[in-house]
Amino acid sequence: LTPIDLVKFTSAFAQFLKESLGKDNLTVVVGRDARVSGFMVKNLVIGTLMGMGVDVIDTDLSTTPTVEMAVIDKKADGGIILTASHNPMQWNALKFLSHLGEFITNAEGKRVLELADKCDFSFATVEKLGHCTTDTTTIDKHIEKILALPLVDKDAIAKADFKVCFDAVNSTGGL
Repeated sequence: LTPIDLVKFTSAFAQFLKESLGKDNLTVVVGRDARVSGFMVKNLVIGTLMGMGVDVIDTDLSTTPTVEMAVIDKKADGGIILTASHNPMQWNALKFLSHLGEFITNAEGKRVLELADKCDFSFATVEKLGHCTTDTTTIDKHIEKILALPLVDKDAIAKADFKVCFDAVNSTGGL
């Protein structure tokens, strides 16, 4: 994705959320993987959302499921995960989430693409720009929720003395 693509598709997603939720005051959670381009992509996406009048919760380095859970926990109107998953490092992607913390549907994705093709976005006036807050505790909160599940027996796992080999491919899973 080029910087122009990032702005166009982020703007379209913000407009889609306003349209589908029937409100102008939105909050969107944004998280990213550890790609070399991630910081630049995050700044473009957050700046675009703020320009559309959307408040942003920046979780910075986060796994996909962590951002999904953060959307629900923060009662956000949507989320954007900045990652191209297992694709080569020069790739990047915008994974759009609904207010349910789930990937948007095929039909919703088609609507975002329609809006992007039109490039007819309503950016906010300076008085109504969005704000950005940072919350880097979302991975820890995600882990706490997993460990609190009734089926997770931490003592049994510790006693099993497992040997584990883990490769997080230099990304957020390693956090």
